[in-house]
Amino acid sequence: MSRTSTSKDAASAPDPAASDAAPAADSPLVHGLKQRHLSMIALGGVIGAGLFVGSGAGIAAAGPSIVLAYAISGALVMLVMRMLGEMSAANPASGSFSVHAERAIGPWAGFTAGWGFWFLLCVAVGLEGIGAANIMVGWFPDTPQWAWVALFMLVFSGANLTAVKNFGEFEFWFAALKVGAIALFLGIGVLAILGILPGSDTPAPGLGNLTGEGGFMPNGTDGLIIGLLASVFAYGGLETVTIAAAESKNPVQSVAKAVRTAMWRIALFYVGSMLVVVTLLPWDDKEVVAKGPYVATLDHLGIPGAGQIMNVIVLIALLSAMNANIYGASRMSYSLIERGQGPKALGRVFNGVPRLAVLASSVFGFVCVLLSYWSPDKVFPWLLNMIGAMILVVWIFIAVSQLLLRRRTERDEPQKLVVKMWAYPFLTWVALAGMAYIFYLMTEQPDTRKQLLATGALTLCLAVVGFVRQKMAERSVTAVAE
Repeated sequence: MSRTSTSKDAASAPDPAASDAAPAADSPLVHGLKQRHLSMIALGGVIGAGLFVGSGAGIAAAGPSIVLAYAISGALVMLVMRMLGEMSAANPASGSFSVHAERAIGPWAGFTAGWGFWFLLCVAVGLEGIGAANIMVGWFPDTPQWAWVALFMLVFSGANLTAVKNFGEFEFWFAALKVGAIALFLGIGVLAILGILPGSDTPAPGLGNLTGEGGFMPNGTDGLIIGLLASVFAYGGLETVTIAAAESKNPVQSVAKAVRTAMWRIALFYVGSMLVVVTLLPWDDKEVVAKGPYVATLDHLGIPGAGQIMNVIVLIALLSAMNANIYGASRMSYSLIERGQGPKALGRVFNGVPRLAVLASSVFGFVCVLLSYWSPDKVFPWLLNMIGAMILVVWIFIAVSQLLLRRRTERDEPQKLVVKMWAYPFLTWVALAGMAYIFYLMTEQPDTRKQLLATGALTLCLAVVGFVRQKMAERSVTAVAE
């Protein structure tokens, strides 16, 4: 398949990198996603097993101050999404931030951000498949784990190989169930906090759990820092909505609406649910980590079958993430290939779907699952460390790209600024400073220090390869011109 034609915007940009970035309008991908798909993907796509189960470790470390940790990281995510929304509304593209980084900084930056994010999503697909299979084995103990992983991979690879609207429908209903579960939990929690939950003998807790047992920050700033790091990575995944927006019927309006409506709701779900948990339960309750904060809270309130209810919800969250990550990985790799930054053979489109890119992303995800079986103590943990801080690397590329592109767009095509970053450039610099500080905090913790070093090595390798490819391409262009 031939490369897509260069857009008017890219052609008029003053830097050579801009000429390689094609917008969604030139893409042969079918615009099959509806606004309801995008709105629900934006709202539910980031709600995963990390929130339902993994947040327990953050509560154990930070105590009630986990609410503050999620509020701080939520504010950072809002800034990042606003920046990404501004760029994606101005220039919708299936490569999202990778295209923006290429236009703003250069092809090497788009290569690094894009393939790093692809690697992250593929490893995440493997992790989610393992997690979902473990739940199924708990219900059906005589079945092998690998069989469930294979089944899930076949189902969601198949869904992504067909029309994009099938991905949208899967994700719409998955996200709707997750959002409904969180909303129900918040409703039950508020009633319990007020002491008016029907059928419950649990008295209103007051503020005792927030101020007792060591106070609001029982483990001091060290505990808050651990909770902050856990909460930052729990928000990862929201970027997929800007990738999906490129395949909607009205990309500009769709991404603008999705970004505007999703950010505060997600903050409400995360921060609100953490506040409910630490208000109703002592932060050092062992069940918070053992069962997960949501199951522990529902058990405390005497909700029958709480454990199995949450297992179903966590399973849905994992399957939803698998579906979304296969989609996101395939579209990111397709965009990179279309811009000449990957194997051309995988860039072919069939009936509006980059099926070879879908298969390649799914196969890599399944390989990660096999590695978890063959080398659970070496190779698989190494892969996990490699992606540990990749989302922060992506966010930095987003912020730097927005700083550069905003100035260029205001000068050349101000009418494209449908979504604008708040208090530009001040808040963009605040976000960059926040990311730099999180990197510093990661060096202070042994586990996160390993992740930071491994992710740094991966990023450096990708940047070197991308830079070499960029220079080779520039030399080829120069040779042809001569």
